Amino acid sequence: MNKIDWSELIQAAENVRQNAYAPYSRFTVGAALKAKSGRIYVGCNVENVSFGLTICAERNALFQAVAAGEREFLALVIATDGPEPTPPCGACRQVLAELCGPEMPVALTAGPKRSIHLLGELLPLSFDKSFLDKDKGAAAK
Repeated sequence: MNKIDWSELIQAAENVRQNAYAPYSRFTVGAALKAKSGRIYVGCNVENVSFGLTICAERNALFQAVAAGEREFLALVIATDGPEPTPPCGACRQVLAELCGPEMPVALTAGPKRSIHLLGELLPLSFDKSFLDKDKGAAAK
């Protein structure tokens, strides 16, 4: 596995967190995703008064990477301004599981507090494309 420069990713996530638009929750989040190409993609949360239209920092960064043509990722940092490191929401975990794989390390930061987890630990028993395999279901009957 490639060596991850966590300080570079943490700084990128902290920097973009400053751009978050969070007038309702006042909970700012920044994310920095390192692609296998070496490029870093960042995203911040952008809230909307119609809460369902809000986009989380993690999905914001991931979707920018995908739009740029990236398909392989090495690591993710999620930086918050809360009192404790905060894991991604369920929607973000599912999207990350689809595109990043269970072995990708995810660092959670809140100021000096940090923890690192594998994505598979954050979303065990994830729903994936294997559940849509119609032949697999037919064989089980």
